[in-house]
Amino acid sequence: MLALAIQDARDLNSRQLVNELFKLRARVFSGRLAWNVNVRDRRETDAYDLFDPTYILAIAEDGILAGCARLLPATGPTMLADIFKKLLTAGRLAAHPAMVESSRFCVDTSLVRSRTAGTLHEATLTLFAGIIEWSMANGFKEVVTATDVRFERILKRAGWPMRRLGEPCRIGDTIAVAGSLAADAASFDRIRPAAYRSAIVPNRE
Repeated sequence: MLALAIQDARDLNSRQLVNELFKLRARVFSGRLAWNVNVRDRRETDAYDLFDPTYILAIAEDGILAGCARLLPATGPTMLADIFKKLLTAGRLAAHPAMVESSRFCVDTSLVRSRTAGTLHEATLTLFAGIIEWSMANGFKEVVTATDVRFERILKRAGWPMRRLGEPCRIGDTIAVAGSLAADAASFDRIRPAAYRSAIVPNRE
């Protein structure tokens, strides 16, 4: 599976992929998880898509989008600092220039051919590895995120354990938690699936 990073969707293929990732987010967050998110024309977007994020994509061998995540420098506007601050000790994020936030992580679990019994979805591992690879290539050493305790267990199972940044807290029907993940070569080597391929390059200045 191919890991791809899109920061500036200038060409037609990039614009089509970004459109597809917004549709996937709508299917996952609104459709499957029933979150209260903004969906218009079958696309889920929010204010943080306006801050020039980088999107990490997992592309299946047949070219179908299998998963996506959004990355934003933690020193700028982030969901964790603005919306989920109650998950942080003392209610604030100690952001620094080598920290990046991951949000809107989702995988198309209908692609059952990318999963085998007892293992994590290949798209999940590809996205994890892609996030780490992109972060290292762009000078980031730490990935922070707001997630739930179920996904925290998935991260640990994948070999990418999360250091909690506060106590778990109920948000709606979910026990949510904020955490920090190492973006380093050791984590990348543990997580990278056997069929991992990458088209990730450092962002342009």
